[in-house]
Parts: sequence; structure tokens; C-alpha cells
Amino acid sequence: MNTLPTLEGIQEARNQLKGICKQTPFVKSERLSQQVNASVFLKREDLQEIRSFKIRGAYTKMNGLTSAKRRQGVLCASAGNHAQGVAYTCKALKIQGHVYMPATTPQQKVAQVQYFGGDYVNTVLVGDTYDECQQVAFEAAKKEKKIFIHAFDDLQVIEGQATIALELLEQYPEGLDTLLVPIGGGGLIAGLLTVFKSLSPQTEIIGVEPMGASSMKLALDNGQRIPLQTMDRFVDGAAVREVGTLPFSICSSHLQTILTVDEGKICQTLLDLYNKDGIVAEPAGALAISALDQLGKSYEKKTIGVMLCGGNNDILRMQEIRERALIYANLKHYFLVQFPQRSGALKEFVTLILGSTDDITHFEFSKKNYRNSAPAVVGIELQQASDFDLLVKRMKKHKFKYQYLNDKPDLFQFLV
Repeated sequence: MNTLPTLEGIQEARNQLKGICKQTPFVKSERLSQQVNASVFLKREDLQEIRSFKIRGAYTKMNGLTSAKRRQGVLCASAGNHAQGVAYTCKALKIQGHVYMPATTPQQKVAQVQYFGGDYVNTVLVGDTYDECQQVAFEAAKKEKKIFIHAFDDLQVIEGQATIALELLEQYPEGLDTLLVPIGGGGLIAGLLTVFKSLSPQTEIIGVEPMGASSMKLALDNGQRIPLQTMDRFVDGAAVREVGTLPFSICSSHLQTILTVDEGKICQTLLDLYNKDGIVAEPAGALAISALDQLGKSYEKKTIGVMLCGGNNDILRMQEIRERALIYANLKHYFLVQFPQRSGALKEFVTLILGSTDDITHFEFSKKNYRNSAPAVVGIELQQASDFDLLVKRMKKHKFKYQYLNDKPDLFQFLV
């Protein structure tokens, strides 16, 4: 039995997926091409029926189960997209399934899981992170004797995801110079590496991780899988504390480069995709696109493929996305300001401290009896990043005592 994905297995997976998942477009983005002076093409996996590539792996794995195993039922853990793939497949193959999702999963994804699975799926929300949820799901699968469908650390799942690579080679037979691939648990990039190293070895595969959850980079830097001690969960589709064993094995042999992207930059990419291209992407879907600016001049004039891997974004997250984008661009700043407890103090702040285009967008004040001053949390939005130095200079000039909160992560997390 093969322990690594093979081209034969990937081709067989593609045959199984006919009529189940789409051959998604691979289209040139004129805007992004001009931005980096190269030919940039997007693989639009957000246009799948479940709006992500995860249907490929889930269906491949479950379609290969024997009749006896199908009768046992299946169980999975997922931050959302794999869950939708499993749910869709449960209904298509008439398999009963239990889908475990972190309690922090956006409601939009929870609702979609139930929509795709219908009466064949029960959802269970548990744990704050994917890893906590997965541990509970593992134990439940063992206890209930159900087949666990892993999101990324599974041979058939990886072969299913790798069918994307076969499509890319057909859609761009001239051969890509570079392919940017998002990394969560590592299943997608492991599959793409398997195909490209054999059929298009001249194509450079670059992995991309969110800065706050770069578990594959940590593993490769240390030569072994290591759980992240802290993690930013914002990019929920790629925030995995520890990468899979099989993906790590493949990546350690064939992946040369990993880029990490600030979550704020990803937020700006999400807004640009929506406002400029009319594309609704999720944070993990925009992850690889966000790394284009890091490629540098040596990539100019080259042909660059980028995986846009998912479009399951919850509209309720847009305020947080905008906020993080503004902070990343140095246009939103938070201060803890000591205000004198006398009438007119706030008016003085507005008149003397704010510039003509500055705007207070957040203000929390708590009056303290028998004190000369009391703190207020003040959020100020600027039109230009260069206005920040002038703002601080005016506060010092007029003797408003303050603490800058943007660079104090322990406090800042309560604001954003």
C-alpha cells in the first residue's frame, strides 16, 4: 500500500470527481499583474459548489470507503471548508456524518454545513481552536467507531486536493514559473508539490502562511513538527497549531520557500478583492494573493499562478477586516489618554489635538470620583499615515498624558 500520494492515485481521484466538482477557471488578473509587473493568474477554487477546494479531498476519501465502512458513518473536524466538503459528500453518497467545528467558527460556515448535508449531517460546535475541536472529534470517532475523515493528514484527501495541479497543467500548458499556495495543515500544498515535482519541476512552488499561525515554517525550520505555542486565529481556514505528518514529510523534501503575511495585509487584500474585482474571498482564500508584494523584482515578467482557495466569508466579519486593514496601514491608532476631570477637557482635545482630517472613531471614558484625571480609550482614524507623528507631537505639546496601545498586544486584543 502506498504511503505517499502518487500520480496514478491523483489521476484516479480526478476520474472519481467528474460530475462532483468543477474544473474551476484559471484567469489572468490584470490588476494584480500590473501591481507586480508580471502575469498573475488566479485559480478560482472559490467558485466550487461549496466555495472551496475541500470538496476534492473529502469526496475522494469518502467515495473510496467500503460499504461496511460507509454504514459505520463518518466524523470530521473542521474550521469550516472541509466540513462543507464532508457534508456535501455525505448527502451525495447517503452516508451519515457528524461534523465537529470550533465554537468560534463563523456562523455562515456552520449554516452552510447544515445546508449541504441536510438530514445526513449533525454539527457539533466544541473548542476554541481547530486543534481543540479535532482532539474531541478524534476521541468521539474512536468511541463511536466512526470513520474519521481528516482535513489534511490523509493520503486520499491529499490526492483529491492534488487534482487541482492536473487542471493547472492543462489550463496553462506553457508552464508556470511560480505558484503561490496557502498553507494550513499542509494537505493542499503537499498534493500540488507531488504533481509539479514530477510533471513541471521547473515551476517554483512557494508556500504562504499567516504570520500569526506559521506552523509549517516552524516545523521546517526545526526539522520536525512542533505545535505553535501562541496563534492568531483570524485566518481560520489556515490557523492550524501543528501541520500534518504526511504533509510535513512531503514539504520537508520538496518545499524550498515559505512566505508569511501579516493578518492586516490579508485584510487589505480581502477589501481590494471585493472593492476592485468583485470577488468575495475568505481570509485563507486571500492568503496567497497577499504575498505577491513580497516576491520582488526577480519575479517581474514571469508567469505566476496563485491559489484563491476559498470564498466562505461571513459578512459580519467585515468590520473587523476593515479595522485590521486600517491598523496595518498605520491609519488607525488607539491611545489610553488621561483626561483632566473638568468641563471642557474633551473639547480641548478635539480642538487642539485632532488634525483637520483626523476622526475619533472610538471613545470610552470612565469617570473616577475624587481624582484629578481619568483614563479614556481613544481610537483615531487618519487619512494619511504620516499624520501620526503630528498627532503625537500635538498631544505632547498640550500636555495630554497618554499610552500608545497599538504596540501593546496584551491590551490591544480587547479592542480589535
